[in-house]
Amino acid sequence: MKLSIDQRIFETFEDPQIGVVVVRGADNAGESAEVVELLRSAEEGVRQAFVGIDPITTQPNIAVWRKAYKKFGVDPHEYRSSIEALVRRVLKGGAIPHINKLVDVYNYISLKYLVPVGGEDLDAVKGDLALTFAIGDEQFVRLGGTENEPPLSGEVIYRDELGVLCRRWNWREADRTKLTEGTRDAILVIETLSPIDLATVQRATQELAELVQRHCSARTISFIVNKGNAVIEF
Repeated sequence: MKLSIDQRIFETFEDPQIGVVVVRGADNAGESAEVVELLRSAEEGVRQAFVGIDPITTQPNIAVWRKAYKKFGVDPHEYRSSIEALVRRVLKGGAIPHINKLVDVYNYISLKYLVPVGGEDLDAVKGDLALTFAIGDEQFVRLGGTENEPPLSGEVIYRDELGVLCRRWNWREADRTKLTEGTRDAILVIETLSPIDLATVQRATQELAELVQRHCSARTISFIVNKGNAVIEF
């Protein structure tokens, strides 16, 4: 199985770098009190980090995704990157709920480093994965949905042979490949654009892998996918 990034992504956006953690043999059932505590601490960190930032869209890690969304023809006021949506939820006083251990861990990493993080169940993926631009006829049923909602032509998507795994880069995941308590094999991705540097991506990726190993008793292998390493095989 491969994950590739379309070279046009590198030509269009500012220094894309994707931290990847491939997870094998996870025990994703139940809840980890330690991970929940990490989530609560990350939420408090966000509240402190955004004191005096008004509007929050001026914060560099959020602003860069708004700029990216505009480049592929999406209004960021209507559709928000996953990190902006997560931060807004925290700043409104909401606690990030327990979903399952893999999702809880990646939400913690997302809040700590202020970057989008997502994941797919590899047993539900068909063929290779790609981060690319949509043609516009791909199949997509959103998380919790039942209707096909194909992407717009030119929209940035993750896809496999069957259709879209995530629309608008990191806006909404597909129901077909969602992580559940029964997930054993998964791929988790940390998405960054400039000004996030390589060292930060590496730290976040390493921490994500270590937490998954500890709390899900899983084996992991990690990669950094960027312009110099646009295709990985696992």
